[in-house]
Amino acid sequence: MGCGVGSLPVNHSRLIPERNLLNLSWLIKLRWGSVVGQLMTLVIVKIFIGIDIPVLELSVLIGAVALSNVYCQFVLAQKDPIEEWHLAMVMTLDTLLLTGLLYFTGGPFNPFWFLYLVNIALAAVALRAEWTWMLVGLALFCIGLFLFIGYRPLPIAHYPFKTQAIILQRGVWVAFGVAATFIVHFLLRVTKVLAKRDEELELAQEVARKQDRLASLATMAAGAAHELATPLGTIAVIANEIERTLESKTPLADDVGIIKTQVARCRVILDQMAGGTRSCDQSIEEITVGDLISEAMTGLRERPIVNVTVEESEKQLFIPPRGVAQALRGFITNAQDATTDSSPVQIEVNSLENDVVVKVIDSGRGMEKDVLKRVGEPFFSTKAPGSGMGLGVFLGIAVFERLGGDVKVTSEIGQGTVVRVTLPHRVRPGDDQRVSDVSSNSAEYAKKALKTHQPLL
Repeated sequence: MGCGVGSLPVNHSRLIPERNLLNLSWLIKLRWGSVVGQLMTLVIVKIFIGIDIPVLELSVLIGAVALSNVYCQFVLAQKDPIEEWHLAMVMTLDTLLLTGLLYFTGGPFNPFWFLYLVNIALAAVALRAEWTWMLVGLALFCIGLFLFIGYRPLPIAHYPFKTQAIILQRGVWVAFGVAATFIVHFLLRVTKVLAKRDEELELAQEVARKQDRLASLATMAAGAAHELATPLGTIAVIANEIERTLESKTPLADDVGIIKTQVARCRVILDQMAGGTRSCDQSIEEITVGDLISEAMTGLRERPIVNVTVEESEKQLFIPPRGVAQALRGFITNAQDATTDSSPVQIEVNSLENDVVVKVIDSGRGMEKDVLKRVGEPFFSTKAPGSGMGLGVFLGIAVFERLGGDVKVTSEIGQGTVVRVTLPHRVRPGDDQRVSDVSSNSAEYAKKALKTHQPLL
């Protein structure tokens, strides 16, 4: 179909944060934290504790961490996509720079060698196993390297032995606290962000699956229009011939007139299905809430009665009115079908600050929880066999979701069902073209029936 769903792909990959980019963003934050922590440690050890550490060399190494982080933030983060080896190289650089810092401050006897574990923990979360084991091997190599090339011992030999032990014990305590804090903070925040990303990804995949199903339905509609055009034309010709041979006042002539009327109606539906041109004409128009509801009520059955309550009926909407009205009409028709007694179907319309909310309330028997979970699936219906294909709710939900609204269905056994539709007052330009042709419901009904010749749910 010309304006069918298949012609309107949405790049969901742009809507979901890329995993490696998320990991890089948190790694950058932690590296800035480590730069601040290292500078504070440098000041405390040099000024407050009075240990004569090589400030120049250590400052150069800390500056290298800061400069590399600037590169990560303003250059590497702009790459598309971020590859896993980018993260691995950043962590490799951190391991080497940490080795340099330890070299000037006591080597393996510096309590802050614990920070090797921070890097390894980050790799275990953010990288594949091979990269993580590579960093483990690199850390072991760097620590072992001190045995061969030596290191500059901490200049605390002038302190009494007991004082040296106290300094080292406190250093171990502080280093363990820093390492544990970094690991726990990163793991909690990253797992939380990744969990949210996975939820968004699942939602986007579900939207994509809906688009695929709608595209298939659009193809079915086009096929139905093509296949039904010829037999309907034949029926129309034969009906005209029969009408000419009958007396105009006979009951049979009236039946032929009904046949011709229904054929004409089918042709209108075929025109809507073939190519989807009328669907394309459903551009955004200005319409009041009252007029929209009136259009949605057009063509409904007289029974059960539908009672309508509209607040702010003169509120202006900027929407594709025909598609929205058809979708609402489908929900109202379903409510009429579900209502088996003399109770009316209730329509409540409320205007919020940015949205209009339409509630369609029936007094039917309601639905069990397992049935309610399946509402909105294509080809699923609670109606009796032969009463419908189960596409009306599916297509209606698709219409409102594509316009930036949503549909929520609640139901309780013995109390009926409530369909709550939320629609923005003003649809963004371009979204109107994403509305699938709701009138193509008849196409799916006809196509499936002709294909199977069986009762449909």
